Amino acid sequence: MKNYDVIIVGAGPGGIFSAYELVTNNSELKVAVFEEGHLLEKRKCPIDGDKVKKCISCKTCSIMSGFGGAGAFSDGKYNITNDFGGTLYEYIGKKKAIELMHYVDKINMEYGGEGTKLYSTAGSGFKKICLQNKLNLLDASVRHLGTDINYIVLNNLYNFLKDKVDFYFDTPVTNIELLGENDEGYIVDTSNENYECKKCVVSVGRSGSKWMEKVCSDLKIPTKSNRVDIGVRVELPAVIFSNLTDELYESKIVYRTEQFEDNVRTFCMNPKGSVVTENTNGIITVNGHSYEDKEKQTENTNFALLVSKHFSEPFKDSNGYGESIARLSNMLGGGVIVQRFGDLIRGRRSNPKRIEEGLVVPTLSATPGDLSLVLPKRILDGIIEMIYALDNIAPGTANDDTLLYGVEVKFYNMEVEVDDHLESLHKGLYIIGDGSGVTHSLSHASASGVFVAREILEK
Repeated sequence: MKNYDVIIVGAGPGGIFSAYELVTNNSELKVAVFEEGHLLEKRKCPIDGDKVKKCISCKTCSIMSGFGGAGAFSDGKYNITNDFGGTLYEYIGKKKAIELMHYVDKINMEYGGEGTKLYSTAGSGFKKICLQNKLNLLDASVRHLGTDINYIVLNNLYNFLKDKVDFYFDTPVTNIELLGENDEGYIVDTSNENYECKKCVVSVGRSGSKWMEKVCSDLKIPTKSNRVDIGVRVELPAVIFSNLTDELYESKIVYRTEQFEDNVRTFCMNPKGSVVTENTNGIITVNGHSYEDKEKQTENTNFALLVSKHFSEPFKDSNGYGESIARLSNMLGGGVIVQRFGDLIRGRRSNPKRIEEGLVVPTLSATPGDLSLVLPKRILDGIIEMIYALDNIAPGTANDDTLLYGVEVKFYNMEVEVDDHLESLHKGLYIIGDGSGVTHSLSHASASGVFVAREILEK
């Protein structure tokens, strides 16, 4: 049985920055990283828009898994803020959380991100305009790498780490066991071999939520239910949102609906970007990418509109609720459904002819359909209200030809009980990143990896 000082489960941002911080500060440490997906250069989604137009349910989704995690092919937005992106600050303090996010940004710049722009809402006149229209623009600094530069940064980080860390790709961890009754270490099981370690860092991301539930159940680690975000991805001409995106790039805007007083928010804004699909546990949902390279940019901007749902007694399976809605969309549309906003308001399904005659050229091949047959009325009503509210600050948002893709679901792991060291009740077992339910973003997940690595180094 191979023995390591530290084993990291998951090669997403949390795992990468944890490994980076460990080996940079102690070259004697034996560190291994286990990842169920592929090496970065082997991560290739077969959808090419020509021969393969829809998800074919690969055994391992290259969009969701592999080196870089689910964020590898995102548009590489690192939001430096405590206002959204997770509750890491509740464990380590607001000042420390911001310091670590800036540290992550510094590393990203050193490994290929130099020259990319850092946007900020500070001093923006849009804050006032939003408030005048019952919208709340959240404060943040945003580093936009772009999908292409994000890939370069990740590749450079891997090249730095590969000779200092043992990477096991295409190697799902099946179980984590206590080595002894007194928590003297851990055994990490895979289908081929078992490995031993003194410290174990679990960073499996949102896509590892079901696996995380099993590990917590086996090791009797307390958890509590988290939320699920359900909504659509909006696609419209880039010029409609250019006033906001040119200055802020990513604008996190929250609207409280008049009818139900639910919060609807914008998420993952991609100026001149593309709409894409992703596969989570066999369920096809929608997302968005954008690029720094002007040759890869489109004429459209896309962003998500999401409504958060929390559940308590007797139903606690928020992810299961989101999955059921996504499965219904997959059943009706064979994958992702697209609908013109005008068709939705008129109570009719979109068809290929109406989509083709519209002013917005879709960047994703999706099935024209009717989202009102998929999304619950309360959620859909909130999204429609939000679109009309956004139309007040970005006229044209509520145009008939604005496209809505559904569904977009953000699954959050149940919140795992950890202390202010991000350590579970079992000493030496740390739970970080989006898989912990504590973080919900690239910057927070990366910062949590740095934080835990420093905790381990001190001990």
